Order: sequence, then structure tokens, then C-alpha cells
Amino acid sequence: MVGVKVKPAPRRPAPPKGSSPAEPHTPSTLRLFYALKVPATLAPPLQEAQGKLRGNWRPVPAEQFHVTLAYLPAVPPARVDDLKRLGAQLTQDLPPLHLKLRGTGYFPNEGSPRVWFVKVEGEGLNELAAALRAGLQALGVDTDDLPFKAHVTLARKKGPAPRVPPLLFSQGWQAPQVTLYRSILRKTGPIHETVSTFRLRGAPAPASESAPTSPEPRAQETL
Repeated sequence: MVGVKVKPAPRRPAPPKGSSPAEPHTPSTLRLFYALKVPATLAPPLQEAQGKLRGNWRPVPAEQFHVTLAYLPAVPPARVDDLKRLGAQLTQDLPPLHLKLRGTGYFPNEGSPRVWFVKVEGEGLNELAAALRAGLQALGVDTDDLPFKAHVTLARKKGPAPRVPPLLFSQGWQAPQVTLYRSILRKTGPIHETVSTFRLRGAPAPASESAPTSPEPRAQETL
């Protein structure tokens, strides 16, 4: 009987001294924000407006259209449950919000724009944002400290690009819930993951009779 020589399996190189097996990276803080999502039914007119962009503008994907209520740039993961409780407490008695799109504008200004957006208006919107920020301050969670200006970001500037002339919108929607998102930065743009949702369960206030008012002038808004 002829013996068969078996080749030994190749040896894997030993890891460098002092190294440990690779483990998934866990960030020390999270980028989170509370927001009102823009429904898909309102995406077409906003996407049509984005079609006017030229140069180095990066349009925001339609699925990411939202109104930021409070931005939290560095939240320890252990505080996420506190943020969920805060969202539930503040929204349990609030009715759905009726919101309207208005005119476009630029941030920080039209002369040196970095962001192109459309304004949003709605009764109770400023109050909700203020309550969230006050609750976050009480929890000791830092926000970006920028004044609240309700808007939907349409595009971000990544280099030389011409400005789009002012546009006006008349569409509106009813926001049924607030969402807590996590923003994950990627080279191709941020990814938004839903952390929790808080339904606005309060009953709408009864309609009150009031004297008719003159219609608001439809001036082009650029701020």
C-alpha cells in the first residue's frame, strides 16, 4: 500500500502583538433630531423645484424631506430612553398639526448660501419646538442652540452654484406624529434611521368664529 502524503494546512499569520480581535465600532455619541416628516404626496412639487438646481447643489432625497424641531449633535446612547420618554410626554395631549409650505430661502443668507429651503408655517409648531427644547434643557441634553425656523431643506451647496429665484408653494398637510431620527453621516450624504415615533393624540380644538381677515399678500419670500 502506497502511503499518501497529506500537506499540512497553511498557517494563518499571527496577529500583531498587543492587538485584539476586531469588534464592531460603537460610537460614543449619536446625532439625533426630532422632526415632522413631509408626506410622500407633497414630494412631487418639491422635486420639481429641485429640478431648477444647477451647479454644485446636492438635492435632498424626497424620502428625507422633514421639518426639524430640535437637533441634538452629540447624545450619549444611554440617554436615548430619556429622549423617548420626553417625546411621548410632550405629544400625548397635542392634536395633529396643520402645516403649510410657503416661500423658499437660503441659509445662512442669500449672499453666501449653503442651504436652500422652503419655509413651513403652522399653528402650534413654534410652541412644540419650544417645549421640546425646554425639555431637553431640563434633561441636560445639548441642542445646536440655533433659533427655531421651521423649514424643509431642499438642497445643500457643495461648491460654486447659481441661486434659484424665489419660489412660492401653497400645499399643506396634517402632521400626525413626531419622529425621533438618528442621522448617520456617509460620503454620499446622511442616512436617517427612525429611533421612535410619537403620535399626536390630542383632540383638535373646536373651530372659533372670528372676523374675516384680508388675504395675506403673496410676496416672494427670500429670507
